[in-house]
Amino acid sequence: MSNNLTAVLQPPSRNTSNLKEPAYHWINGEWVSSSTVAESVNPSTGEVLGQYSAGGRAEAAAAIAAARKAFDAGGWSHDPQLRSRALLELAERLDERADAIALTISREMGKTLGDATIEATWSPSTLRHNAGTALSQTGTSAEVAPGVFATAMREPIGVAGLIIPWNSPRALLVRALGPALAAGCTTVIKLPGQTALVNSLIAEAVAATKSLPKGVVNIFTEAGNEGAPLLVESPDVDVINYTGSTKVGRQVAEKGAQTLKRICLELGGKTPLIVFEDADIDAFAPLVVTALTKFNGEFCMTGSRVLVHRSVAGAWRKRIASLLEKVVVGRADDPTTQMGPLIDRANVQRVDRIVEDAKRYARVIVRGGPIMDGPLAAGAFYRPAMLETEALNVPLVQEEIFGPVLSFETFTTEEEAITRANATVFGLAAALFTNDFDRAHRVARAIKAGTVWTNTWATLSDAFEEGGFKYSGIGRARGARAMEEFQEVKTQFLAVRALDGSSPHSGSMAQ
Repeated sequence: MSNNLTAVLQPPSRNTSNLKEPAYHWINGEWVSSSTVAESVNPSTGEVLGQYSAGGRAEAAAAIAAARKAFDAGGWSHDPQLRSRALLELAERLDERADAIALTISREMGKTLGDATIEATWSPSTLRHNAGTALSQTGTSAEVAPGVFATAMREPIGVAGLIIPWNSPRALLVRALGPALAAGCTTVIKLPGQTALVNSLIAEAVAATKSLPKGVVNIFTEAGNEGAPLLVESPDVDVINYTGSTKVGRQVAEKGAQTLKRICLELGGKTPLIVFEDADIDAFAPLVVTALTKFNGEFCMTGSRVLVHRSVAGAWRKRIASLLEKVVVGRADDPTTQMGPLIDRANVQRVDRIVEDAKRYARVIVRGGPIMDGPLAAGAFYRPAMLETEALNVPLVQEEIFGPVLSFETFTTEEEAITRANATVFGLAAALFTNDFDRAHRVARAIKAGTVWTNTWATLSDAFEEGGFKYSGIGRARGARAMEEFQEVKTQFLAVRALDGSSPHSGSMAQ
């Protein structure tokens, strides 16, 4: 991977514009600027990385109009061969920019260079998977009465609004964009200002994908909150795919209901890690720490609760604490760093207030906290923390912290472990560690979560669904269900005259 940040942050070649800002919007096949210019800041250093056009309602409106026209007047929605070719080509264009995107993710939002590289290199495989699904759509057909044939087929729902968060801008964009394009939708993508330079590189790849017709993929970056609400409210947008907090997800669902549009939400999580007495501490204690510190704890599937059988709690408490205290916190682009900064200093302060408040009802095992001196003091760094509590109805257990703060809890029976695991409003993911696979199956079935891992964590596949129970969301990403979120089902009946010219049976045939 290149370490030349200057090369990474150079604006792409834009023959259609003489704009000076390094990051623009891509709308209706053209580079578009905004009157407002904002700065992108490196959370590792506090330094300005570059500038970007900060969009809002006007850019969202232009993007919606372009996507609506491309869907209604173009051939995109009716041509699965074209859609498959375009997805394969877009995957290639993103592959070509993988090093630049990885380095920019690391420096712009604080993800370690290794994790950013995984995100940048894995995402194109999702598009290739969706290129295959674009060609594999099937329907059902039957003769429902003499001479009357029925066919049920899926067709694209229309314009898809994709609202993407900053914590995994490339991976989460591709996760939504791939099935939307495979289904035949046109798209309006709202990307966050925190990753504006990453957004620009992604838009460059889209612009270089010649198989994509004008207006099929439209991208705007927003620092405020004017464009995203317009996507949700607009009658010209047929489906919203939102990834983010449960609080905002509720607002999306409420506003989207005014036009009865399809809503797909992946929201907050509070992943419990259940450790039974037979779990291998040497193998899995490091994984518990990784589940907390991966992506700096800014991950909807962060393992923010560890539930340990009381008979082994002492050993696990000591081991986890020791490992947390040894986590190497540092600049995200330093290859030796194990955990980078939070997205900004405001979030450092927010997380620290949560930990300070938790000291009223929980025992501090590892305090962690902001780094206030030394070479990292200018960044948004927060050392991981762990607190122990028996209480369930407390913020440490009930709220998504979105930072490296772990609650340590104990249980005695399998039933108690299940009760504790299910004690929050969230149900995105859970993990359990045991050598007893009968127990693993029982517990996994009893846990109210969309994904449950046994003896692993954060394993995902494009072939299998991902999504939440309870307040963690509606709908599914990945797997066979992903494309269905962007489709309607249309049933057609065809009456065929018999050879003697007689008409088939007509009227209601409902059984």
